[in-house]
Amino acid sequence: MITKEKIEKCAEAIVNGMNLKKGEAVLIRGGTHTQELLEEIGILCYKHGASPIISATSDSYSARVYDEIPKENLEITPKHYLGMVKEIDAYIIVEPFQDPEIQTRFSREKMATRQKATVPIRKELYGEETGRGKKWTYAGWPTPEAAKFYGIDYDALERLIIEGMMVPASTLKENCSKLAKRLGGKDVLHITDGKGTDFTCKIKGRRINEDDGVVDDHDIEINDLGNNLPAGELFIAPHETVGEGTIYCPITIDRFSNKIIKDVTLHFKKGKLLLDECKAGTNRDQMIDSFNRCLEIDKKEKEVRTTNIGELGIGCNPAIDRAIGYILTDEKLGGSVHVAFGSNFSYGGTSKSSMHWDFVTHPSATIEVVDTKEIIMRDGKIL
Repeated sequence: MITKEKIEKCAEAIVNGMNLKKGEAVLIRGGTHTQELLEEIGILCYKHGASPIISATSDSYSARVYDEIPKENLEITPKHYLGMVKEIDAYIIVEPFQDPEIQTRFSREKMATRQKATVPIRKELYGEETGRGKKWTYAGWPTPEAAKFYGIDYDALERLIIEGMMVPASTLKENCSKLAKRLGGKDVLHITDGKGTDFTCKIKGRRINEDDGVVDDHDIEINDLGNNLPAGELFIAPHETVGEGTIYCPITIDRFSNKIIKDVTLHFKKGKLLLDECKAGTNRDQMIDSFNRCLEIDKKEKEVRTTNIGELGIGCNPAIDRAIGYILTDEKLGGSVHVAFGSNFSYGGTSKSSMHWDFVTHPSATIEVVDTKEIIMRDGKIL
C-alpha cells in the first residue's frame, strides 16, 4: 500500500500546484478511503496561510443516495453547497470512489438528474457566467478495487498514478513548452494513426494550455485555473464548428454508468459528432445515451455544444505508459492524442456544457500541419 512518505509527497504536489495565497478559502473533497491524504492536504493548506474545509464520503453512502433517495429530491440544487462554491478560492477533489465498479450500479436517470441539479455549481466553479472561476485540482488515487476494475495489477496502477503525480513540474513544463512552441501560430492540423484515426481540426488563434501540474500566476492571469494530477498534457480548445473525420479510441469509460467501453470509433463533421454513425465494441448504447442525456441537460444553453469538438490534447507524462480506461491517466499517455467533446469554456473555448468526454487515441499518433506539411509528431514520437 501507499507509504506515509508517498502520501506526504502527493499532498505537497497537490497543494504546491494550487499556488495558494494567504487567506484563501479551500474546499477539499474525497472518498473516506483517502482520509489520510485529505488531512495532509488540509495541514499543508494551513501552512500556506489558507483556510481548508474537508468533506469525505464513502462508497456505501453514495450507493444509498442513488438507491434510496427519490428522483425529485435529487433535482434540488443544494443551495448551501452552491453558496460555499461561490465563497471559496480553490477546490481540491481526490478520487471519490474506492471501488469504481459501484458506480456501474447507480441509476443512470438519477445520475443525470443530479448532474442537472449541479449545473449552477459547475457554472460558478468554471466562471461561465462571471468570467472568473475558481482554482481547482482533481487528483487520482489508486486502490486494489480500482486495479481490479481496470484489469491491471495494483502495483502497476499505483505506479501510473503516484509516480505520474510525482514527475517534476519542471520536466512536464519542458515537455509541454516544446510542443507549444511547435504549435504556436498553426492553423489546421491533420491527425492520424495506424488504427483508424484520421481527422482535421482548426486551432489558429486559440490559447495553447500547458498542463505542468502548477496553476502559476500566469495561468491565473489568463483564467487557466484547472489542474489534474497526474498532470502532463498540452491542450487546446479548437474551433468548435470546424473539422471532420474519424477518431479511434481503444478504451474509455462511460460518463454516467462508469462502464468500460472498448474499440470506440467516432465520426464528426463541421466539428459535431455524428452520433448515429459512432460505434463501439462494447457498451455503445450506454455511450450514445450519455451524450443524449447531456443534450437534454444542455438544451437551455444559448448554444448547445454537447457533441461539438471541445479539446485537442497531447499526452506528455513520461510515467504514463499505457491506457487502461482511467481517463485521468490515459490522456497523459505519451504518443497519444485525445479529443474531447462538450465543454471547453474554462480553457479558452466558447462551449458551455454538462458534457466533457475525452477519447484517447492509440499511442502512435501523427500530427501534421495541413498547409505547410510540417510534421509535429510521427508515430507517437515528437520530432
